[in-house]
Amino acid sequence: MSTEYDPKGKVFTHVVHKDVVHARIQTITHQIVGEIYLTHEKRIKDELEFAEKFIAITAPKVFNLDGTLAYEAVFITINRDHIVWLALEDEPRS
Repeated sequence: MSTEYDPKGKVFTHVVHKDVVHARIQTITHQIVGEIYLTHEKRIKDELEFAEKFIAITAPKVFNLDGTLAYEAVFITINRDHIVWLALEDEPRS
């Protein structure tokens, strides 16, 4: 594997380092608890403004508005336009 450099002389890598954070996401119809990934040293606000249309969520639990568990999955994506609010949490809670 050879070292590659971008036009400005910085080391180029295909690997993007991201930090896993626990989040609670409210939509109009559900609340989702799971893990999202932030680019290293970026704020969640920046990620939401400049991220792709869909945000990846791993280990999600999706709750109905009455608090009952609707379903669990290994992975889902959510259209960021459907997010009403999002809170980062120190550790996962149900």
